[in-house]
Amino acid sequence: MGGLLRADPLWVETFTGLGMGRFERLVRVVRERGGNGPGGGRPWCLPLADRVLLVAVYYRTNLTMRQLAPLFGISPATVCRIIQRLGPLLALQPAPRPADATDRLWIVDGTLI
Repeated sequence: MGGLLRADPLWVETFTGLGMGRFERLVRVVRERGGNGPGGGRPWCLPLADRVLLVAVYYRTNLTMRQLAPLFGISPATVCRIIQRLGPLLALQPAPRPADATDRLWIVDGTLI
């Protein structure tokens, strides 16, 4: 049983808001961070681009795993495994702090005027 969504330009732009160039860069970053795994064990049922699309759709649309499963033609358990595996790899890295940032004191007033 095939799924409806694949990493085609129409679906990528519609469901993620990213152009294909940016999406391909995102897939490349996930691959460099180890998104395909160590190479042992059973292979994933979806290619890496489709798995990245799945996680992006999950975060952007707030669909449940049970709703995403038929869209990609996989089980809800597989959706869960993909999100658990790739979710941390899609997280942004914290921006480096300037070296002198530790000696600064910022006072923020949160009162309403």
